[in-house]
Amino acid sequence: MAGKLAPPVEPPRRFYKAVSTGQVADGIGIFLDGKPVRTPAGKPLAVPSPRLADMLATEWDAQATHIEMARMPATRLAFTAIDFVGEARDAVAAEIGRYAGADAVCYFADGPDLLIERQTRRWGPVIDWAELTLGVHFVRVTGIRHEEQPAVTLLRLARLAEEENDFGLAGLGHATALFGSAILAFALQRGQLDGQAALDLSRLDEMFQQERWGVDEEAAERAAAMQVEAVMLERWFAGLRPR
Repeated sequence: MAGKLAPPVEPPRRFYKAVSTGQVADGIGIFLDGKPVRTPAGKPLAVPSPRLADMLATEWDAQATHIEMARMPATRLAFTAIDFVGEARDAVAAEIGRYAGADAVCYFADGPDLLIERQTRRWGPVIDWAELTLGVHFVRVTGIRHEEQPAVTLLRLARLAEEENDFGLAGLGHATALFGSAILAFALQRGQLDGQAALDLSRLDEMFQQERWGVDEEAAERAAAMQVEAVMLERWFAGLRPR
C-alpha cells in the first residue's frame, strides 16, 4: 500500500494583539505585546533603521489568524541577515561576484531583430551605468556561449558588496539571485532602478516570449511572487539609506 501523505502543517496562530518597535542594543527591535521577537536562531530581531523596523512591524501586524512567513518577505530577509550573513560575509560577497561572471543582462540574443533592439535599448544603459558608477567593465556577449568576465570586475563587485552592513549585504545577495544579475542588484540598491524596473529588465527575454506565445498560469504566479520580492527589496534598500 502506498503511504499516506502527511497533512499540511498549519502555520502558528497569531497569539498577539499589538506590534511595536523600540530601541534595543543592536538597533531597533520588533515587539509583540511588549515582548521582543527573536529569529529562528534565538537572536533578537533588530534592524539598523526605523524605516526597516516599520517594514517588519507592518508585516507582523498584517497577519490575520495565523503567522504566515511566506507573506513576510522583509522579516525573512532580516532573519537571513541576522542568523546567516553575519557569519558568512565572505561567502555571500563572493557569490555576488560569481553571479556577475554570468550576469543575465550581459547575454544578448542573436535574434530576432526586435528582441536584439529591445535588449540593446533596455540593458545597454544599465550596463553603462554600472561600468561608470561601480568602476568595472563588462563583456557584452551575443548568443548562449559563455564568455568570462574580467576577474578584476568580479573581485571589485564582491568587495563593494562586502562594504555593506549585514542587512545591505543580505539585500544584495537576495536581489542578485532574484534577478540573476549583480548589475541589476546594485542598480536597485543604489536607487538607479526601482524594484519593478529591475524585475522587468531581468525578465525581458521571458516577457518578449510571452508577447508572442501568451502567458501560462504557472509563469504568471511565479512573476507575481517575484514582484512582491522586488518591491520589498526596493523598500529594504531605501530603508537602509540615510534620509
